[in-house]
Amino acid sequence: MQENATELMLKGYGLTTAEFFYRMPDYRNVLNSFIWQEYDLAPDHPRLFGFIEFWQEKIEGPLHSVRFTHRTLIGPSEWRNVVGEFTLH
Repeated sequence: MQENATELMLKGYGLTTAEFFYRMPDYRNVLNSFIWQEYDLAPDHPRLFGFIEFWQEKIEGPLHSVRFTHRTLIGPSEWRNVVGEFTLH
């Protein structure tokens, strides 16, 4: 069963966005880009490096470079139970 984004973030995952620059298979002097986004664990980034390995094994366009950023949106310590009620009018 696949976990939703909130469950992943509570386990410490953050959103990783990567931009892949690769050479076109038929035109080696032409660079193209591909954007990839997935929830991943820093600092090891197993999903990102798994995707890079997949690319190198299965995709014909050789990678030129990869830029990525990682942002932890929430963490387990940011959730707290709030008990209270505000009544307006």
